[in-house]
Amino acid sequence: MACRKDTLLLVILLSLVTFYVRAKVDIDMDDTVSVYRGDPADIHCRYSFSEQPRMMMVQWFVKYPNGTRMRISYRDLTMEKVDEGTDYTDRITVTGDNNSEILTLHAVRLSDEREFFCQVNGMAAGNGERKTHLMVFDPPEAPVIEGVHSGISVSSHLLSKIASCEARKGYPKPNITWYRDETPLIPINGEINVVTLVTREASGFYTVQSELQFKVTKEDKDAHFSCKVSYFVPGDVRTSASQPINITVHYPTTSLELWRELPTGLVKEGDTVEIRCQGDGNPPPPFTFNREQQPEIELDSSNGNLVIHDVTRRDGGVYQCRTLDLDTEEDVVGNMHLTVHYLDPAVVVPKDSEVMSKGESLTATCNALSSLNTSTVWFKNDREIGRGHTLLLEDATFDTAGEYVCEVSVLSLPDLQTTGSVHIIVQGAPEIRDAENEVDMKENAGKWVNLSCEARGYPRPIISWSIQGTQSWREVVNRVTDDTVQSLVTLKVTSDISAFCNATNDMGVESKTYNIKSISMVTPAERFQAEGSGIIIVIIIICILLLAILGSVLYFLYKKGKLPCGRSGKQEITTEKTNKDDIVVEMKAEKTEEAVLLKGVNGDKKPMNDQASPDPSPHHPTSVHLLFFSWSKVH
Repeated sequence: MACRKDTLLLVILLSLVTFYVRAKVDIDMDDTVSVYRGDPADIHCRYSFSEQPRMMMVQWFVKYPNGTRMRISYRDLTMEKVDEGTDYTDRITVTGDNNSEILTLHAVRLSDEREFFCQVNGMAAGNGERKTHLMVFDPPEAPVIEGVHSGISVSSHLLSKIASCEARKGYPKPNITWYRDETPLIPINGEINVVTLVTREASGFYTVQSELQFKVTKEDKDAHFSCKVSYFVPGDVRTSASQPINITVHYPTTSLELWRELPTGLVKEGDTVEIRCQGDGNPPPPFTFNREQQPEIELDSSNGNLVIHDVTRRDGGVYQCRTLDLDTEEDVVGNMHLTVHYLDPAVVVPKDSEVMSKGESLTATCNALSSLNTSTVWFKNDREIGRGHTLLLEDATFDTAGEYVCEVSVLSLPDLQTTGSVHIIVQGAPEIRDAENEVDMKENAGKWVNLSCEARGYPRPIISWSIQGTQSWREVVNRVTDDTVQSLVTLKVTSDISAFCNATNDMGVESKTYNIKSISMVTPAERFQAEGSGIIIVIIIICILLLAILGSVLYFLYKKGKLPCGRSGKQEITTEKTNKDDIVVEMKAEKTEEAVLLKGVNGDKKPMNDQASPDPSPHHPTSVHLLFFSWSKVH
């Protein structure tokens, strides 16, 4: 029985051992995290369990320089918090899920450069811990270099201080390297020495000071010394260089160098030339200048500078600079050859102006004497039209006329240039600038129309207008140039118009025709007036017809005796009542006269003896008064 209990206990123990061996947690963290001072830093803690834990706890710890550890954050399945009373209580936040956490440290300080631990405890599912070292960086200020102000003699057998360099407030500690003309200087016994002083400030920053001690030679007179500070940044190493400096080296003069300081390029007439003389010794001795052709004449100079204003080609030649070698008491001479380039005014053939006829050809040339190779470009109206010393104008037209400018320049001296010009005149009969010599137009009657005519020719043409179909026109514009005339007339369209523009000069005539078709435009008022006039005419005709009919009726009644008439020598036919508005027609006839009544109706002549009279003889005098009708106004 006891044996069975022991066996069962052993099985349980082995099961527990197997479970704990199989159950484990894997934690993944970066070895280091680099960040600039003042920036936030993210520290990642990634973990995974081989068995799903029933309970899990994640804790963050920080290790201080004295070796102690302090917890700064805690999280389990039910709660999470940032520990109170630590240096990180107000500066950290923790975010994450079931498989990772991110510890974010805000406003990183230099003192935060230490190890941060992530501890994961899954109880029976396993536990573990990893760490990340936080590295903080802050670049130093730009290096400041200061050279010695006094001269350094080459005759000294000791190392001389050349300059000092300082790089302030960097973290981690920066390094300073010295350079001579971009070549790093490595300490060499008896020739180069570097003294470095490193200071750690209370704020944690480093300040590095470096002094360069150097054995100078004559060759160092033109050398540039500088210092570069190298410093670490997250994931890289950077450098910052100081301004280069020169040092003053004292050495004896053994030779002279003479060069042209200004201008920097080729010299042309009119330039100001500055010639500088410098010896290979320092401090510089006094210098004198002269021309090789006239060694006895000393030129005015100042401090080794010779200035020649407004140079000409005659100022060219060899210039000398002289000084005295105090060791040998002999003259030291330097030479320089000065070349002054020139460009004479351009000569154009033909000169000034040339008259050509249409269709002719002409070759123009442009040349200028120069000490250098020249290039010639021809322009017309500011547009390049050719290159070379000659310009061929073929089959001349009026477009050929104008000002031709040749520009001669020196390619190696763009500022050295000259120009010449020739004015070409092309003579010929006028040409009217228009694609069509006859233009057909349609315009509304009563409208004013502008017609233009522009002609070219030499001699300058004269434009005249001949206008048929209207008297209402005038010329409003007449512009003239050397060979062009422009005329603008305005006219009123009253009917069909033909306008002729004639351009004439001594060489011929050119014409242009405008045919304007007038289009009648009837307004509503005019249409009403025209229609009303037609109605009135119809009414008048009807009234005339009615009067003719009435006259015929009256004549018929008269012939039938239906109208009461007296038989006396004078008879009146009237109504019993009349008023002042009655119209009375009275007819009288003598014995020898015949009365024709309404001849326009029947064409018959009736003798007066058809009427009753006391004397039936046709020759008896008779007087008849006939009242045809009385028309009273109806009120």
